[in-house]
Amino acid sequence: MSLAGCAMTAMAQKALLKAGTAISLQSVENIYARNVEVGQDVMFRVVSDVMADGKVVIPQGTIARGKVEEAKKSSLAGTKGRLTISVSNITLASGQQIFVNKILNFNGKNRTPLAVITGLFIWPCIFIPGSAAYMPEGYTTTVLTISNTEID
Repeated sequence: MSLAGCAMTAMAQKALLKAGTAISLQSVENIYARNVEVGQDVMFRVVSDVMADGKVVIPQGTIARGKVEEAKKSSLAGTKGRLTISVSNITLASGQQIFVNKILNFNGKNRTPLAVITGLFIWPCIFIPGSAAYMPEGYTTTVLTISNTEID
């Protein structure tokens, strides 16, 4: 086979995953704001095969990574919990990374008015906490690729 033929074969095997391609992800575990720290990794899985140029370029089950950006547990006087996770990349079996960008925000319920009003009449009620912020296992979201990427 000629050098040009080898180059054409190599190019024919690559697929172009275009910027803005939608990819469905699902969380693999419950993440509670009270149990995580900023910077901690959070794992997701690709929900279904992603196709480009007639090929599966990201198989179902491929791991996507996110990081905890904010984790505030609920506290006394009704303050709600807050959890922010940024999803940044999907790693293929070959080690190649597909870059995505998604910010997920989860908030508990604020119970401050309830805690303060009942606390005026019944002292211990000021200690009513807000509800926890969490991302449930199986939570599904859609991310978008941020650049064109050639995939082998």
